[in-house]
Amino acid sequence: MSSTVPGRFEGRTVIVTGAGSGIGRATTERIVAEGGRVIASDVAADRLEALASELAVGDRLVTVAGDVSEQFVVDAIVAAAGSTIDGLANVAGIMDGFLPVGELDDATWDRVLRVNVTGPMKLSRAVVPLMVGAGAGAIVNVASEAGLRGSAAGTAYTTSKHAVIGLTKSTAVLYGPSGIRTNAVAPGGVNTGIEAPMKSEFAAQRLGPLFAAAGAPAEATQLAAAITWLLSEDSSNVNGAILASDGGWSAL
Repeated sequence: MSSTVPGRFEGRTVIVTGAGSGIGRATTERIVAEGGRVIASDVAADRLEALASELAVGDRLVTVAGDVSEQFVVDAIVAAAGSTIDGLANVAGIMDGFLPVGELDDATWDRVLRVNVTGPMKLSRAVVPLMVGAGAGAIVNVASEAGLRGSAAGTAYTTSKHAVIGLTKSTAVLYGPSGIRTNAVAPGGVNTGIEAPMKSEFAAQRLGPLFAAAGAPAEATQLAAAITWLLSEDSSNVNGAILASDGGWSAL
């Protein structure tokens, strides 16, 4: 893990989704270690309880359990944050079993798009007015190599992450003059708790040889370092960027 920066998030409130495990948890831990207050959201309440118990930082960690694609959960997250929201890290996401479009069922499509795209949109929509009022704010979306290429996942996940990049760039352009910076990280493989079973024999045969170029998976702490940099004032001149954090996969 790269070194933390003491005090970098002192006095700042940041929302982190998917905070119960993987990249979201590592991001939460880093922000708290750097003095920030985190509103941590995850669909798994038990993971949030474990996180709060282990960090033991009192009111600098507020947990909100629920599905971030549901408006009442978004409302609860924003209410927990209070009148000032300095940052939003849209980390929560799910995979699609690598299903190609010819095998893709409606339930998988709807769920992946709801969690991976609708959730980040709703939270961004909710925090932007507060950030505009403050004249400052940072949003970081977690995209994927699947948002940059067609060979990294199934059709639903690939579509969702291309959409996340569109959401990122549109928000950056429209709200940059208001003091809001919106960027995304695009990981390759990461050692996290996200379920990624290969449910399609056809996809396995087609994508298997292509995965050889992906290299070794990263650690969640490496992604957290990139996310917190984009959330911080260290990246004050960065807006609308898609930062590939993939060990060089995107350069091939």
